[in-house]
Amino acid sequence: MAIMPILTAPDPRLTKTATPVARVDDDVRRLMDDMLETMYAAEGIGLAAPQVGVLQRVIVIDVCWGREGKEPTPLFMANPEIVWVSDEDKTYEEGCLSLPSHYADVVRPAAVRVRYLDRDGAVQEIEDDGLLAVCVQHEIDHLDGVLFVDHLSSIKRNMILRKLVKARRLGNDKPEKAPITAAV
Repeated sequence: MAIMPILTAPDPRLTKTATPVARVDDDVRRLMDDMLETMYAAEGIGLAAPQVGVLQRVIVIDVCWGREGKEPTPLFMANPEIVWVSDEDKTYEEGCLSLPSHYADVVRPAAVRVRYLDRDGAVQEIEDDGLLAVCVQHEIDHLDGVLFVDHLSSIKRNMILRKLVKARRLGNDKPEKAPITAAV
């Protein structure tokens, strides 16, 4: 396994739409493993392939990682698609490994059902209304070239993006330690 560099906004590759995986093979499983190691090293709870420069519909998530008393429970998803959302919305403070040290409240459906191919290529479906629901929606957004700041007002989004450009110019674009509930 290898730790991969994580792209940071405003890198234009983060706005591209990822292509579906034809099948889950050894190359895709290797990508999933490398992404998981990268996510753990960055102290995140979710990572999408476009964030590491790979335009494939692959995400890894572990909402239990780093939580006291919780065992890691990695979730590997290829070609995830949301097949149902609740009518109820929920506001959650989100952060992103591609927008280091920036957080904002984002409104999303409170619950979702997602269909995907697992690490073995089998079709799976999960439904959740907690942190996993937020994280899955956030990561699927990455597959569609959408960042969490795209859910904010243009004023807030532009303010965050300007700060990221300035931080990159000054060489200060490394993330601070984030609260585990926010760094998706």
